Amino acid sequence: MRMTLQDWALLFLLSVLWGGSFFFVAVAVEDLPPLTVVALRTGIAALTLIVILRLRGEVWPIARGAISAFFVMGLLNNLIPFSLLFWAQTMIPSGLASILNATTPIFSIIVAHFLLADERMAANKAIGILFGFIGVVVLLGGDLLNGPSVATLGMLACLGAALAYGFAGVYGRRFKSMDLTATQVAFGQLVATTLMMMPIISVIDRPWALPMPGPAVLASVLALAIVSTALAYVIFFRLLASAGAVNVALVTLLVPVSAILLGTLILGEELAGRHYVGMGLIGIGLLAIDGRMGERLRGKGSTGTPT
Repeated sequence: MRMTLQDWALLFLLSVLWGGSFFFVAVAVEDLPPLTVVALRTGIAALTLIVILRLRGEVWPIARGAISAFFVMGLLNNLIPFSLLFWAQTMIPSGLASILNATTPIFSIIVAHFLLADERMAANKAIGILFGFIGVVVLLGGDLLNGPSVATLGMLACLGAALAYGFAGVYGRRFKSMDLTATQVAFGQLVATTLMMMPIISVIDRPWALPMPGPAVLASVLALAIVSTALAYVIFFRLLASAGAVNVALVTLLVPVSAILLGTLILGEELAGRHYVGMGLIGIGLLAIDGRMGERLRGKGSTGTPT
């Protein structure tokens, strides 16, 4: 699909919203436990989507088959990756977390290759995975050579989150056969995640015993839930319909840019040189997976003036 100017504008906006989520999390986990932030994010976002469903005249997705699927999707797409990413950001900069999260399409391809008959590995995908793997090695290399550290655990947690997103992408294909809108699917998985998180934080965090967070933390949690989750979901599915999945995947290249800028300019975070090298290698891998750059180069190479 060819993207319009409006599609490009929405794509950049979505990258800022999702890049901003790493910034909001970095502020929120200063005063709140990561698991509590996960529950607040999904719960408030679900409440926001109730309003959107009402405005669109859409009913709650309460079909029996859908409910069980929402819980599995909530586990793979929200509970596990959010928990790992938020915990990781108590140990590593938000910009680094966003770079590692950009490996999600790489893990998605690997998972799809083994679990889906119609998603076999192609040459460009294999090349992309190779570059992505090298990029991850560069990111982890310095810490691994110096021995296990807290930062290493944080980076591995981010990779675990990306792997969970890969499984979620494969599992989420079943929603295509259900008579549900994109907003209903987003709402269903957020509600399921919140219901699963409640007993977890009741035992581990006991949020009612926590001190009242400051205004900056409260504002960050609200922005994370309403802006970077509920609104971002609406924009994402709007783009998915108008521009297609391949074009929307370009947002993966843009999210780390906004996350790094926010973390550097506002939070004063600093990334090492190898982090930018690793990001570049992962970016090359994602471009190779996308395939369009190679097609354009081959197209230019095959054309010429007759002699």
